[in-house]
Amino acid sequence: MMIEDLADRFRKIAPDVDFWSVRFVRGQEESLSARQGIFQPPLKSENEGAMVTIHDRGGMGYGASSDLTEEGLRRSLDEALLWARRSAGRMVRDIPAPQPVGHVGEYSSPVRTPWEEIPLKEKIGFLKELNERLNLGEKIVERFASLFYVEEEVCYINSVGARVRQRFSNVIPNMGAVASVGSESQRRTHSGRGFARQGGWDAANPEKMLEAAPVISEEAEQLFSAPNCPEGRMDLILAPDQMILQIHESIGHPLEIDRILGDERNYAGTSFVTLDDFGKYRYGSNLLNVVFDPGETGQLASYSFDDEGTPAAREHLIRDGILLRGLGGAVSQMRSGVPGVACSRAVGWNRPPIDRMANINIEPGDSGLDEMIASVERGVFMKTNCSWSIDDSRLKFQFGCEWARLIENGELTGVVKNPNYRGMTPVFWRNLKAVGNPATYEILGTPNCGKGEPNQMIRVGHATPACLFGGVEVFGGESA
Repeated sequence: MMIEDLADRFRKIAPDVDFWSVRFVRGQEESLSARQGIFQPPLKSENEGAMVTIHDRGGMGYGASSDLTEEGLRRSLDEALLWARRSAGRMVRDIPAPQPVGHVGEYSSPVRTPWEEIPLKEKIGFLKELNERLNLGEKIVERFASLFYVEEEVCYINSVGARVRQRFSNVIPNMGAVASVGSESQRRTHSGRGFARQGGWDAANPEKMLEAAPVISEEAEQLFSAPNCPEGRMDLILAPDQMILQIHESIGHPLEIDRILGDERNYAGTSFVTLDDFGKYRYGSNLLNVVFDPGETGQLASYSFDDEGTPAAREHLIRDGILLRGLGGAVSQMRSGVPGVACSRAVGWNRPPIDRMANINIEPGDSGLDEMIASVERGVFMKTNCSWSIDDSRLKFQFGCEWARLIENGELTGVVKNPNYRGMTPVFWRNLKAVGNPATYEILGTPNCGKGEPNQMIRVGHATPACLFGGVEVFGGESA
């Protein structure tokens, strides 16, 4: 049955309450992988369902079901109404009803080559070819390549006339090689899963993956003859595929308003940021400009409306180093009095929307990569995250990378292994010395950001140039 038909069906049984909304979701996933040159069993799943939200007489309730018959919708409605009645006057915090807005609109991911147009045989052959190109050296003991495709259609309606329909197509490619000798092993990947994008088969960028595969294999073996990363305070250049982790953990999560309000304290932690910081706190150097941009074409978390029907628009979170906005949807903004963005997002039909990152990007600067390298007397250039640790207030962090090269007297020199760095979030960003120009800018993302109880693993986009930081504590580590 078409989602539009389900929306019309619900309107006929909608209750007389202060506010109601319903979100219909239909999705499918397909996972293809090859390991050691052998194609693995494919996985494919489909799901659909609806979540009803009711605000009435000061209470709030949810009801969700995969039964989309009229009887099933009515049960979900009755459950949401029951909890709204029970919670009225008993909630720890008052949850204000959404403002009465009824936006109408649509969104579709940009797709040049639909996923389903490429025969399964061709996809299998592609993954096997990647495996062969990853198998270049005697030390390579494991090689893998995968493609994960997610398609989702979402329809949102509410009691004041909202009607939003959005279609998402996402491709998450991945590949890597592990080299091992004795008790030591080194792993190199294709930016982890950072090349996740919206789109069809084209979003996997198969030509780029084929070109990158032998380089990954060579670099995995190369690390064995490399010395350990040096220790000390020095300049640090981070490639985009490491910058996305830095943005995610030390900018994205700390700015989530529900976390600042304490809602996530029990599970994901709090934030060193306070409500009083917005509009005046120096988060980073004057070079730091961070935007929430759900309109970046092809980025993993692009959309026109969030899951509460709020229109999404590009906004500066940090401008010239000063913190301006938080990552909070309409309800969090009303509770906190802090300006936010349209970022109430949910995973599937059986989870309520909460404050989530979407596309959190650093705007390009005017420094070329060669120019940044030339400005460094002693430092390290690091690529591709492999480990991360950050405290529950998002203040102290320690991150590790797969691969790095030394910078000596303005030139890239030898490769080093097991590179790590640590710091304090505001100190680190205030030591931002240069921001890469558009030539260094990459659109990347992560498909597995976890938050909420019950947990919600959501897709997040990060686009960023390479960046140079000064006075960073760098150190080596033991190989895995």
